[in-house]
Formats: sequence, C-alpha cells, structure tokens
Amino acid sequence: MKSLCLYCGSNAGARPIYAERAAEFARRVAREGLTLVYGGGNVGLMGVIADAALEAGGEVIGVIPEHLMRWEVAHRGVTRLEVVGSMHERKARMFDLADGFVALPGGFGTLDEMFEMLTWRQLGLGDKPCAFLDVDGFFAPLMQMLDRMVAERFLHPEQRHDLWYGENHDALLAWMRAYRPAQSSKWMDEKRRGDLR
Repeated sequence: MKSLCLYCGSNAGARPIYAERAAEFARRVAREGLTLVYGGGNVGLMGVIADAALEAGGEVIGVIPEHLMRWEVAHRGVTRLEVVGSMHERKARMFDLADGFVALPGGFGTLDEMFEMLTWRQLGLGDKPCAFLDVDGFFAPLMQMLDRMVAERFLHPEQRHDLWYGENHDALLAWMRAYRPAQSSKWMDEKRRGDLR
C-alpha cells in the first residue's frame, strides 16, 4: 500500500472534534509514508487533511473538477493538483491513484464517493479496501442501515463485512494492509435471478 484516498466533508462540521480527528489521521498517513489522495479542496475537512499531511511532510495529491476550480475552492499548496473535466472523471482518477479508501465525516459527496467504490468492488470493477473512520459515533447509524440491508436481503453478509469501521488508526491501517476482498456474488439468490430473466 503506497497511497490512501480520503473522502471527507467540504464543511468542517458542527464540532471541533471532526477537524481534530481528521488532522490526526492525515498526519498519521504522512508519517506512514503514504501519499494522501483527496478531492483537492481548501475548505472544510478537505482543507484540514491536506494542510495536516503537508505540515507532517507528506505528499498530497488533489483531484478537482474544473467547475470547482472556477469556484476558487482548490488548494494551491498541495504537492500536485490535477484538474479534471467532471465529477465522474474525478472519481475514476482518484481510484487510479489510490490503493485504498477511507471515509471521514462528511455529507452527500463523501457518501456518494465511498458507496461508488463499494459498488465497483461488488460488481468486480475494483478490489481495493474501503473503511469508515468513525468520529464519536458519526457513522454508527449508517452501519445500522447496512445491517438492515443484510437483514432484508439486499446485501450479502460477506459484502457488509467486507469493509472496516471504527476509530482506531492502527487497526484501520493493519486491516487495509492485510486486506483480501470477499468472494461473493452480488446476487442473493442465483436461481431467482435466473427465473427473473
């Protein structure tokens, strides 16, 4: 593992703990010698993680679409800033640059990006580890929703557990380095799938 993509909010959140924990993890990424890949912004938690990793001597690659450049929210001080044409291109480029994906607290964009990576993995389009780095229970309701998806047979148990969730940086990094993707079909019931064709 040489690089990690961090997804997080373009806002800082309601409590200082979100920025504090985001900065702590970004510094840890830098100290581990991992390149930090992120969305290229200078605002909210995005700006926090970029600044923290840079201050710790890390390499930071930002990937930002042209329309956000026009809004002047790009971080001009990162190691490398790549400008792409669209949000779709941004996701694809971040996938290419990163060996794993970590979601920190955020909003629609954070969940959109992480769930697209999980979907790609489910469909066999990628095999990179995905983790939710929690802060003070922020992601707990989301994990409950994933459990509900399993209970209602919209998600395989293996795929539900084929992601990491917690607050411990050591455990997260160890899990990512040892990661082996789950081997299970997207389909809950192969016979039923055949009947519906």
